[in-house]
Amino acid sequence: MQQDQFLNVIDRDEAERRFRAALDLRPLEAEEVPLPEALGRVLAGDVVAPLDVPSFDRSNVDGFAVRAEDTFGAAEDRPVRLRLNREVLATGVVPAETVLPGTATAIATGAVVPRGADAVVMVEYTDMEEGGRMKDEKDQPADPSVSRQPSAVILVKRPVAPGANITFAGTDIGRGETVLRWGELLTSRETGVLAALGLDRVAVVRRPRVAIVSTGDELLPPGAAMQPGKIYDSNATILADAVRELGGEPVPYGIVPDDRAALERTLRAALADCDVVLLSGGTSKGAGDLSYRVVGSLGPPGILAHGVALKPGKPLCLAAVRTGEVRTKPVVILPGFPTSAIFTFREFVAPVIRQLAGRRLDPSTVVPARLPLRVNSERGRTEYLLVGLVSGGGVSGEGSENTPHPSPLIAYPMGKGSGSVTTFSRADGFIIIPRQREYLEAGETVEVHLLSAGLELADLVVIGSHCVGLDYLLGRLQEQGYRSKFLAVGSTGGLTAARRGECDLAGIHLLHPETNTYNLPYLSDDLVLLPGYRRLQGIVFRPGDRRFEGKTVEQAVAAALADPGCVLINRNRGSGTRLLIDRLLGGARPPGYLTEARSHNAVAAAVAQGRADWGLAIATVARDAGLGFLPYQDEHYDFVVPRRRFDRPPVQAFRRLLEQPDVRQVLADRGFRPASTSVRK
Repeated sequence: MQQDQFLNVIDRDEAERRFRAALDLRPLEAEEVPLPEALGRVLAGDVVAPLDVPSFDRSNVDGFAVRAEDTFGAAEDRPVRLRLNREVLATGVVPAETVLPGTATAIATGAVVPRGADAVVMVEYTDMEEGGRMKDEKDQPADPSVSRQPSAVILVKRPVAPGANITFAGTDIGRGETVLRWGELLTSRETGVLAALGLDRVAVVRRPRVAIVSTGDELLPPGAAMQPGKIYDSNATILADAVRELGGEPVPYGIVPDDRAALERTLRAALADCDVVLLSGGTSKGAGDLSYRVVGSLGPPGILAHGVALKPGKPLCLAAVRTGEVRTKPVVILPGFPTSAIFTFREFVAPVIRQLAGRRLDPSTVVPARLPLRVNSERGRTEYLLVGLVSGGGVSGEGSENTPHPSPLIAYPMGKGSGSVTTFSRADGFIIIPRQREYLEAGETVEVHLLSAGLELADLVVIGSHCVGLDYLLGRLQEQGYRSKFLAVGSTGGLTAARRGECDLAGIHLLHPETNTYNLPYLSDDLVLLPGYRRLQGIVFRPGDRRFEGKTVEQAVAAALADPGCVLINRNRGSGTRLLIDRLLGGARPPGYLTEARSHNAVAAAVAQGRADWGLAIATVARDAGLGFLPYQDEHYDFVVPRRRFDRPPVQAFRRLLEQPDVRQVLADRGFRPASTSVRK
C-alpha cells in the first residue's frame, strides 16, 4: 500500500499561549442546556462515562497490522517477510479477516485493528517484495463490502513491540469512570470530554453567541447511537468552544464525509461567509485524506506549509485563499486526533483569532517543576507533554498569597496519545521538550506552561491504582469542599510516589508473594496504611464460552492453556492484578500474554468485543460489562499515607468517609466490602 510522505516539514520553536479557562461565581440551582451552550457553565452533577473511549482498538499510524512476534529480529539488512492479506482497512471499516501468523493487513491511521494483530508497523519501515504475489486474482473473495488487493509479500525492516502504534479500546475512558465532577467549570477541555461520551445535553448551574468543519466517514455527532468502528466527533465541540473563549464566533458546518465534491462545496461556502476556516482531520497524506488536496485547489496563495516539526501536531496544514476584493483568509487543517488538534490550534490559530477579535496577546504563565521519572522523546521534533502538578517537598494546597507554592512542584506526565480527550481536562499544564533532546532525566527541573490563568493545587492528591470505588469516595469528599486530583500510575507507582512524599494517599493492591499478604509488607517506617475495602478478582469471559462456563478457576486456566486459539488480555506490569495473573499462570505465557491493558475496564472491553477470550478483572466491572465471572481471590484495595501527611484535614476527612455507615453501605452495594477501619502504623 503506497503512502505519500511529508516532503517539507518545517520547524517551529515558539509555542503560542493556550486559551485560558474562565472563572465563575458560586453556583446556583441546576438547569439543563444543550452541549453547544455549555461553555463557561458549571457542572451540577458528576459525569460518569456510559461507554469506553475509544470503543475499538485503533491504529495510530498508516502501515500494517501484524503480530509483533512475527517482526522480532527484523533489520534493514535482513527484513522479515510477511504475506499481505487482501483486506485493506480504512477508517470506519469493521475488519473481516484475522491476522494469522506470518501475515499482515494494510491499515490506515484511525482504522480498527483486526483480531490477531497486536501491533502496527509504520509504512516507512516496510517495502514491497518484487514479484511477491502469493495467489491468483480468481482467489479473491466475492464479498464486495470488503476492500481487496492482490496478495503480496511485504518486507518488515524494523521490529515492533506488542501494542506499538495502537490505542486500545477503553484506555482513554472506561465505562463507569467518573470523568467530570460536580462544581467543575466547563471549558473546551471538559466539553470535549462530554462530546466524546456522546452526551448532547448537560446539567449545569444556572447563571444571570470562524467556520469549523469536521471530516471523516468514521465520525458520529454527539447524541447518535454508537456504531462499530465509529467515534464521536469531539473536535468540533472543542474547537467551537475555544473560539468562543478567544472572542470569536464559531460557525459549525457539521461533519462532511470523505467525498471531494461535498467537501469543496462546504469549504467554498465557508470562505464566502467566514474570516477563518478550520478543518479537523485529513491533514495526513494517506489515500483517504482529501482535505489538503481540496484546500490546495481553492485558489492562491494556497498551501503555505504542510507538516510542522511538532509532536503532537506534525500533520498540520496551513493555507490561505484570496477571495475577491477582500483580504486573504486563513484556512487551517488541524490533525484529527484531539490532542494534536488542540495543540496546533493553540500555537497557530489562537493568535490569529485573538488579533481579529481585538484581544491582547498575553504570555502564558510558567512555573518550575521537577520530573519524578525519566521521559523519552524523539529527536528532531518539538514535543509538548501534558502534566499534572502536585506539591513535592511540602504539603499540597498550602501556602500564602505571596508564596503560593512553598515547596517544589512535581510534574507527572499525563500523556495517553494524541487521540486522548480526557488528558486535557485533567492536566494543569504542559512542558516543551526541545527538538534536540531525546529524553528528560528523572529529577530534572522543567518549565510548566499552565493551561489556566492561575494554578490551584488540589487539597488532596491521590496517586496509584484506579478504582470506581475510589471515584465514589473522591466525589463524596468534594461535597465537603475538598478538591482532589487523582493520577493513575498503578499500585507500584503509587507506592513509590508515597515514599517520595508526592501524594496524600496512594491506592494500592499489592500481593506480597512470600507472605501471601496484601500491602502491609510493603510499608516502611515513614508510611501508614489506611484500610480501604475488598474487591473480588476473577476470570472474565463471554457468557456461553464452554472453556470457562461452569468451571473452577483452575479448570478454566487449564482449558485456556490447552487451547492455542484462546487469547488472554493481560494487565500492565507494576499493577497488582498482573501479580495475580502471573501467579495463576505459573510461568505459562499463553497467546495475548504480551498485550497489556491498563485498567479493569480495558480488560472487560477486550473480552466483550472478542479481541481476547479471557482476562482477570474485578467482579463489579464484569457485572457492568455483562461478562461471565469465575471468582478467584479477594484482594485488599488500601490506601498508603505518608506519615507526615496523615494529620492533614483532607486526609482525616477521607478517613472519616471510610467509617461512615452510609458510605460503607454504598460501597457494599457496588461490590466492594469495606475493611476494618483500624489504621496500621
